[in-house]
Amino acid sequence: MSSNRTLKAVATGASLSGSDVVVLALHGYGSNERDLVGLLDALALDLPWASLRAPVDTPNGGAAWFPISTPGNPEAAPVLQATEMIWAWVDEHLAEGTCVLPIGFSQGGLMATQLLRTRPERVVAPVVLGGFVLGAVQEGDDELAAGRPRLFWGRGADDAVITADAVVRTTDWVERHVSAATHVYPGLAHGISAQEVADVRTFVRTVVASVG
Repeated sequence: MSSNRTLKAVATGASLSGSDVVVLALHGYGSNERDLVGLLDALALDLPWASLRAPVDTPNGGAAWFPISTPGNPEAAPVLQATEMIWAWVDEHLAEGTCVLPIGFSQGGLMATQLLRTRPERVVAPVVLGGFVLGAVQEGDDELAAGRPRLFWGRGADDAVITADAVVRTTDWVERHVSAATHVYPGLAHGISAQEVADVRTFVRTVVASVG
């Protein structure tokens, strides 16, 4: 695997500088920056978005946010490096006062929580789909525990990819740091269902309207 120095993105035609909130789509392991475009279309959020490509190349031509060491429990250093790279992209392409609304699947879901845990003031309504959290304490955790921002966490009841330990760790973190809309979908494996898309749409529209 190799790591790119800068992140690539596919963005809509809408200007990223004309909105108070920009959606960041963060794909899962082995996928690419086009993977969640269909999801964004289905959500129809009426917000500008950018879909980022993860920095680590994988053998199948896709990309990852960090290498897999112990499944569900990645080493902190590469995760923190990927977090810094996302923020570097944000700082370069978005205005200082623009908030990001991260929507991440699997590894991308972890990265969505990383954005919230490192710069809480820049993140609104993160959406975690089939994802989990890093075990290491992050610099924004105390602020989150005090403020309890909104977060969506959806996962399949039959997801065999995200380990039980990762689910327990994430459940504990969610309960102590955020006000979460948590959904467990019966019969869903490691994927995204139509019902989940509908729930995300309702969640995001409600939260964005409340902060607008």
